[in-house]
Amino acid sequence: MSDMMWVISHYGYMALFVLLALGIVGLPVPDETIMVFVGSLTASGPFHYIKAFIVCLLGSMTGMLISYTVGRKVGKPLLDRYGKWVKLTPQRLAKSEAWFKKYGPISIAFGYFVPGFRHLTCYFAGMSRLKFPIYLASAFAGAVIWVTTFLTLGHFVGMHWKETVKWLHQQLGPTLLIALVVAGLVTLVLLLVRKKKRQRASQSKQAINELQ
Repeated sequence: MSDMMWVISHYGYMALFVLLALGIVGLPVPDETIMVFVGSLTASGPFHYIKAFIVCLLGSMTGMLISYTVGRKVGKPLLDRYGKWVKLTPQRLAKSEAWFKKYGPISIAFGYFVPGFRHLTCYFAGMSRLKFPIYLASAFAGAVIWVTTFLTLGHFVGMHWKETVKWLHQQLGPTLLIALVVAGLVTLVLLLVRKKKRQRASQSKQAINELQ
């Protein structure tokens, strides 16, 4: 883990993008921990919150698109044969497949928050030939909520990010999951409202200057 922190600290947004993409594909990358860490670096630098958010979103979506494409082109035999190399065991594959069949596109959006499932729902979406626009919308919605939740959490806890990550790993369950999703949605709405207010203020100022 410390090696990944060093890489992010030295190579910045590019390392963040690559690590999150690889984590979604299925490699053992601690996605949430990375985002909480990066979020803590947006509190006082050197990362900028909006830039970090965009990079995290692009990284996770890239991983989701790769997984969907692999699932669609190659299918389950590849996962059955090589999945164990990236901790995608037959048991986890079976549970994830049942999860996807039961909840469909919703499992893609909220599967981000379930360790072990976010790596697989996108593969099963490709294997089941889920229509790409539906998949893209579900994956994007989930990525926005997921990134907002953990990046913002890191931003607010700042230097206490390690304690926060430890607590998350100990307490992460259905109740906390729902609370985090709600917090992420509320934060996203507040950010959008704030941005809209700034745009209105800027437009009003510009209009006053033009009148003068």
